[in-house]
Formats: sequence, C-alpha cells, structure tokens
Amino acid sequence: MSSPSLSIERASPRPDLDHKPNPLIGLLFVGLLAAGLAFSAWSLISDIDSANAGAVRTTWLPYVLLGVALLIALGFEFVNGFHDTANAVATVIYTHSLPANVAVMWSGFFNFVGVLVSSGAVAFGIISLLPVELILQVGSSAGFAMVFALLIAAILWNLGTWWFGLPASSSHTLIGSIIGVGVANALMHGRDGTSGVDWAQAIKVGYSLLLSPLIGFGLAALLLIALRSLVKNPALYREPKGNTPPPWWIRGLLILTCTGVSFAHGSNDGQKGMGLIMLILVGTVPMAYALNRAMPADQMVPFVAMASATQQSLTEASKAPPAADPRKALGEYVRTHELKAEVVPSLAAVVGDIGRQVKDHGTLAKVPAEAVANVRNDMYLTSEAIRFIGKDSGNGLNVDAKKNLGAFKQQIDDATKFIPLWVKIAVAIALGLGTMVGWKRIVVTVGEKIGKTHLTYAQGASAELVAMTTIGAADMFGLPVSTTHVLSSGVAGTMVANRSGLQLSTVRNLAMAWVLTLPVAIALSGSLYWLFSRIF
Repeated sequence: MSSPSLSIERASPRPDLDHKPNPLIGLLFVGLLAAGLAFSAWSLISDIDSANAGAVRTTWLPYVLLGVALLIALGFEFVNGFHDTANAVATVIYTHSLPANVAVMWSGFFNFVGVLVSSGAVAFGIISLLPVELILQVGSSAGFAMVFALLIAAILWNLGTWWFGLPASSSHTLIGSIIGVGVANALMHGRDGTSGVDWAQAIKVGYSLLLSPLIGFGLAALLLIALRSLVKNPALYREPKGNTPPPWWIRGLLILTCTGVSFAHGSNDGQKGMGLIMLILVGTVPMAYALNRAMPADQMVPFVAMASATQQSLTEASKAPPAADPRKALGEYVRTHELKAEVVPSLAAVVGDIGRQVKDHGTLAKVPAEAVANVRNDMYLTSEAIRFIGKDSGNGLNVDAKKNLGAFKQQIDDATKFIPLWVKIAVAIALGLGTMVGWKRIVVTVGEKIGKTHLTYAQGASAELVAMTTIGAADMFGLPVSTTHVLSSGVAGTMVANRSGLQLSTVRNLAMAWVLTLPVAIALSGSLYWLFSRIF
C-alpha cells in the first residue's frame, strides 16, 4: 500500500524544489548581505563616536560583547527566516502558481519590506515580558547572560525543529526562552520562580499564540466552504493536473496572499529581533541608544510641562509620603503588582525628577554620559508603573490624573522606545535573506504531509488569506502571533472542510512540537542563563 505522500506525487507531479538558482542570484545575495552589514557597522560606529565624543575608552570588552550579541540576534532572525518561509510559499509552490525559486525570492523581498515599515509595538511588547531588574541592569553581566541565554536557546530549538521538518513557532520559542530567563533569575535570587515573569503580559501573549492556530483552522475551513457555495468552478477544488497553473484570477489571489503573509511575517516576527537588539544597545552603549537623541528640542518644553502636571495630579491623589527610595518602591511594585500607599507618591517623586533633569539639560542629546542610564531607567520604571497603575481599580486617581498619566507615558515612551533605521535594515536583511535559504524541509511538510491529498487551488487561497489577515490584525494590536501555527492549521482546516483527510502522524508531530516548545525553551534558556551568569 502506497504512502499518502507517494500517492500525492503520482496524482500530481511534485513541484521542482531543487532548481539551482542563477549564479547572479548568489552574487546578489552575498552583495546585499555585505552591504547591509557594512551599513549597519558604519551606522553603529558613527552613533557611538557621536555620542562619546571626547570620551576616553578604557576597555574594548563591552564593544566585543556588543558585536557578538548583535551577530547572535541577527542569527536568530536569519534562522527565523528560513524556518518560517513555508508559511508564505508552500501554497503558491504546490498549486504551481510560482516556481519554488521565484516564490522564495518574492517572499524574502516582502519580508524585508515588512520589517522596514513595522511599527515597533510588538518589539517592546516582547521586552516587557523580561524581569524589570534585568532590564534596568542590561549592561551588567546578568544582562548579557540574559540576552545570550534567550537568543541561543531560541536558535537551538528553531534549528532542531527545522532539521526534522516541523513547522514550530519562532514566536512561541522566543517567549518560552524569555520566561525561562525570568524564572531562573527569580530562583537564583531566592524568590518564587513565578515572581520572575510579568504573567499578565505572558497570558495576553499566550492567548494570542493559543487562539491563532484555532482561528486559522476554523476560518480557513469556513472560507473554503463559503467559496464552494459561491464559486462553482470544479477545477478550483481538484488537485492540479500536471504542472498546470491555476486560472489567472485564483493565481493572482494566491500570489497576493503569499505577498501578504510574507509582509505580515516580516512586520510581526522582525520586531522581536529589533526589540532584543535595542535591549543590547541600551545595555552596552547607553549614551547612544538609551535615549532618543533625535527628539527635537522644541518638544522638551511640553515634556517638562506634562511632567509637572503629572507630578501635581499624582501628589493631590495621594496624601501619603513617598518611600525613602522611590525607585526601589516602583521596582518592587512593577515586579509584584502590589499597590501600596507609597507607590503613587513615589511615582510622583520620580516623575518630578525626570522633568527636572530634562529641563536642566535642555534636550535629551545633552544629557551627560554619566546620567543617561539613570534617566533612561527612571523613564522605563515610570512607564511600566503607569501601565500597571492604570489597570489597578484601587489606584484612587481621578479622570484628570489618569489623562495626565497616559499623556506622560506616551512622551517617555517616545523618548526611550525607538528603533534606529539601521537596526530595521539589519533585521530586514537577516530575515529576508534567511527566507531564501533552507526552506525546503518545512515547505515539504506543509505542502505534502498535512493532508492526504494534494493541496487544491481553493485550499491554498483559503489558508493563505486567513493567515494574512490574522497576522496583519495581530500586528495592529501589538500581539506576537505564530505565522507557522496560523498557516499550517489553516491548511489542516481546509483539508477537513474538503473531506480530504489528515495525515495523523504529521498532525501528531505538529501538536507535539507545539506542546513541547514552551517547556523545552523555558528549561533550555533557564539552564543557559544559570551557566552564563557563572561564566560572566
């Protein structure tokens, strides 16, 4: 008895997945990689020299660690690229809408564009999962141990699942790695492991990762059923004959959805690398990247005025005195979410300090090197404290105070949560070029091993359209979703709706990878964090 994959091959020829690209493409690949690295290196050196003008370097070690950390972060995005390529190209390849080599280059280009136009909301949503004490000390040995541990753990699991052709989620992996570092950090400091993670944010992210494959499965199945009732062309619901491409309009739709998924993947997944790179930059060269030095001076006057108004409204809302160490009180509140009487007045005190420091220096660009890290940490602590206080029903704040808090949070986020153009370009090149290599293993899984029959034109279009819209919507709300889970579950949904049947061995492996990703990533990153903390 023949296997399902063999029967697929006999009924419809397998696409040519081994076509060798033109040597000029290889030269272009190398040229883009070299140009991107050169531009990023030049921009980084220029920023550091500009920020540290006149300063005397006493050691090159931070810059060596910076270089290694940046290469690992870009390596994560490169692996993410070829690990997740199948999400966009499998359907256009297996419906013969585009040749494989053209499809992956097309997908790589639109991944690149998606990264460049991304908002940054997902990037800093990921960062907020990390333990606050490590973010505030990201330039310390513990900070480097954190970054190296979570990135290396994510790369190892991604490579392992790719080797076995399993479309596991890079987002799922990275979030598990972050949780592992948080739990290990808490345990190493004698606290309960559950106290090392912002569980409210983790649950919010977890819901998006849990629901996205269910949405992909259900909506893709419903879309195919609706398509069957509205469009009566039988050729759309049968497997392709030979290498014949689909009708022009369905081919155009498949290429359009491939483009949309690639663009959405770049704009969503690319931000995860950006957030980690910014964390690395803030820790190693705070003078250049801890504060947005490009903010114009004319924005400082309303900034100072808003700080004063916010401090006043917070002081009026609570008559209790601030803590002896307001920053420690805020850090404890952000970690535990326990709103003590001293928290609101402590927040008022720190807000006032931020306003005075900005007023004294005139612009963020003129904040002296020795004060930059402290100003940035004050802004980060204040932003996180405002985020949690705004959700606390017992905060005792009136409407004006809440309005001032929201406006001031936006201003300090603009000052600290920014992504330089060269970071976007570096991540875009890493993700885009990664998309063009190593894609075959997972493309074969999605195209041949989920259903028992060959992917039809209508199935491919339904799965891709749902994936594109789901990921795009998640990006708008700043939620990291799994492109892999949405697309592969969408293909499975169309197979069920088409009564084609599923290859249960593949579905079982996919489910196992989905279940194991989080605990394995947590255990791996936590162990690496403990090891690197000892080494550093």
